[in-house]
This record gives sequence, structure tokens and C-alpha cells, in this order.
Amino acid sequence: MEGELVRSLMRTARTTQVAAFLLIPVYLGVLWTDTDVAALMVWAGIALAVALLRLALIRHYTHRLPHASAAEHLAFFARARHVWTLSAGAWGASTWLYFDSAPLADQFICWLIMAGLAMFSINSMSAHLATMRAYLNTLALTALAVMGWRIVVELQLRGPFYHFWLIALLLVFWYALRQAGLRLHQTHRRNFELQYRNNQLIDSLTRQTQAALDAVEVKNRFLASAAHDIRQPVHALGLYADWLAGEPELVHDIAPKIVESTKAVNALFDSLFDLVRLDSGKVRLNIDQVPLDKLLRDLELQYRPLAEAKGLRLRMHVAPGSVVSDPILLQRIVGNLISNAIKYTERGGVLVAVRGGAAGRRIEVWDTGVGIAPAHQREVFREFYKVPSHGGTEDGFGLGLNIVARLSHILGHPLVLASRPGRGTLFRLMLRPTDARLAAERAARAVSQLARRP
Repeated sequence: MEGELVRSLMRTARTTQVAAFLLIPVYLGVLWTDTDVAALMVWAGIALAVALLRLALIRHYTHRLPHASAAEHLAFFARARHVWTLSAGAWGASTWLYFDSAPLADQFICWLIMAGLAMFSINSMSAHLATMRAYLNTLALTALAVMGWRIVVELQLRGPFYHFWLIALLLVFWYALRQAGLRLHQTHRRNFELQYRNNQLIDSLTRQTQAALDAVEVKNRFLASAAHDIRQPVHALGLYADWLAGEPELVHDIAPKIVESTKAVNALFDSLFDLVRLDSGKVRLNIDQVPLDKLLRDLELQYRPLAEAKGLRLRMHVAPGSVVSDPILLQRIVGNLISNAIKYTERGGVLVAVRGGAAGRRIEVWDTGVGIAPAHQREVFREFYKVPSHGGTEDGFGLGLNIVARLSHILGHPLVLASRPGRGTLFRLMLRPTDARLAAERAARAVSQLARRP
């Protein structure tokens, strides 16, 4: 906000500077025959030098800083603002040239010019309140100092009484200008605050609109993918059922195929239900000690048949010990990682190992599968993302790793991915103890962030 106020002042500075240049010869013309020419020329030289300095600063700003940051604007103006105070001092000192020495008509013209400068300053400088006040204070106090010296020291209070009326008038005028400048500054600030808030609102609406469009695009892709992915096993179930109805003697050949198709459909719906629970905030945390050897043995019983059906070796490196976590969610995380490893591995095998170290215990899932290229390693954790041309993506929604990432974040178990295309992939789950309160806060925060998305 302060940076924008400085920009507003500098935008009007060039116009006010032109006026300052024009007023110097006007002063010379009015006072040429009324005051000491040498003193007049000295004042004109000082006023011109200050005006040229202001012009140089304005040109520097115009060429170097129009698109700079607010901090750079403020730093520049902190150095340059004193030139405006010097300018006010030069014009206030001009009172010495005409007060009680020039004819009243010429004095009136000079006072009128001074009043115009003062009023012009509140219009051009009110964007920056401190600069405007410094200008008005310097202009008025310098003029008052000159008048006081002449009235008290030179005239010894024997001058005309209207001198005191002039001082009173100057004081009232000074106060009125300060108040008017303050109100104008407040108007400037309110306008910029309103503009800033409007810009924030526009940016927010733009982001929300884009997020809505992205969400629609994602959901459209999801629906197209879901229709394709579900149709295949469901269609196969129908064919197998018709085949079995026509040839019941083939039940031993057909039944396993029906079971496999049913498992595929169930796996897809399990992923969808996990995602819905995460998005709705219905994940219930049950933080407890989880024995790691039991966890891996249970997973081995579940996934060994799947690995053997593909001709893969599933090895478990079990180590005693336990970790503070949610047993169901932790099993879901590691199970998804094992399932993915088996799905994307055609030769070799999968290793699941519990290891220890300075950073604590961790579970590692290694495979000898297709691997993930660096360009896709961040994207694989997005909803519905499938690596293009990856074998094995045809029977999934691209939800597994997204669910893994979200659950590991909630539990406070950092997940690390390392992969080499064609060589295999490693997922490393760091088993930092789960804090129940922090986990609940992370879960609630994740749901609130989703709720703010259109």
C-alpha cells in the first residue's frame, strides 16, 4: 500500500516540477526592481538548483523504477523525499526578498504564488502524508522565521499592525492546509485499499474459476476413464456368466475368471470409496502401537498369491519392533504400494523391507518394474493421473498413489520416491511416530482446503 502511494506521488511530480520552473522567472520579473538584484539572483540560483535536482530524481525514477517492487519504491523515496523539503525551504526563504520591502501590490502577488504552491502541494503530495506535512511545515516555518526576524529584530515591533494579521492568517492557512491534506490522504489510501481488495477479489475469483474448470476437466476425464475401466471387467463378467449358463460343465474353468473379474471391480470401487472418505473427512484415526512384523506378515498373505500369479517373487524382510500409527491406514498405505509394485512389474520381483537408521524406522518397497520417468514422478500422486504408455494403467483409475500420499501426510509419515525407467522403483515410507492431535489437525485442514475448492 505504501509503495502504491509513492507511485501516485511520483506520477504527479513531473507536472508540479514544470510549475516550479515557470514560477522562478515570474518571481524575478515581479521583484526585479523591488529588491537587491544580487540577493534575488542568489535565491533564483538556489531555487533552480533544487528544481533541477528534483527533475533528475524524477527522470531516474521514470526510467529505472516504474515496474520495481514496493520495497524498492519505498527505499528510493526514503532517500529522495528530502529534496521536496529543500524545495519548500527555498520558496519559504523567498519571503526575505519581499516581506515589508516590496510594494504591497508586489507582496500580494508573491504571497498569492506562495499560497498557490502550498495548495498545489496538498493535491500533488497528499498521497504520501509525511512528505506533504514536511513540505507544508518547512514552507510555513521558514516564512514565519523570516517574518519574525524582520518584525522583532529589524523593526523592533514598530512595523505596521497588519504584519501581525499576516502572521495570524498564515498560521490559520497552514492549519487548514494540513487538515485538508490529511483528509485527501485518507481518501487516497481508502481508494487504494479498495482497489487492492478488488484486485484480490478478482484474483481469487479467477483462481476459483480456473480451479472449477480444472475440476470439471478432471472429473470429465475421470468419468471417461471410469466408464472404460469398469466396462471391461463388468462386460467380462457378463460373458462368463452367459458362457457358464450355456455350458455348466466348464464351471472349473470359468469360475476363476469370474472371481478375477469380480476382484478387479472390487479393487476399483475400494479406491473410489477411500477417495470419498478422504474428501468428506470421514477418515477415523485410531493411533496405537503397530507391530511391524505382524503388519508385513498380514500383507504377505494378502499379496503373495497376486505376485505368484504373475510369476514374480514377493520377499519380505521382517524386523521386530513397532511404530506409533493408525494400523488400518498404515496397512492401506503399504498395501497400495505393494499392489502398485506388482501391477507394474513383469519380471523379477518385489521386496518389502523394514529398516532402521538415524532417522528412525522406515518401510521400503522395491520393485524391478517399468520405473517412472523424472517428468512424471511428481504427477503420479495426483488424482486420476496415469503415466502415459505405462503398462498396467489400463485397469486402474490412477487413485492409489494419491490415496497413499494423502494418508501418509495425515499420519506424518513422509514418503520418498526414487525410480529409474526400465530398472524399477523404490518407495520409502519414514515411520515417524504419529501425534494424534497433529494428525487430526492435518486431516481437518486437508478437508477444509478441499471444501474451498469449487
